[in-house]
Amino acid sequence: MIGVVIKDGEPVEVALKRFKRECVNAGIQSEIKRREFFEKPSKIKKRKVDAAIRKRRKKRIIMQRRDRNG
Repeated sequence: MIGVVIKDGEPVEVALKRFKRECVNAGIQSEIKRREFFEKPSKIKKRKVDAAIRKRRKKRIIMQRRDRNG
């Protein structure tokens, strides 16, 4: 669970901003958006496959740049 300790004399707005930043960093916001609506199992699988393809493509591009420069 995320928590923010308010320091002496700190405005509530600043503490709220820190709390929101912690939520984004922890991935809570993206998790809420992902769970907002039901997603069919086939769509989940397709999303995971697409993410894996993007990850492999990105890794291959990085390796090609390294080979050219190294």
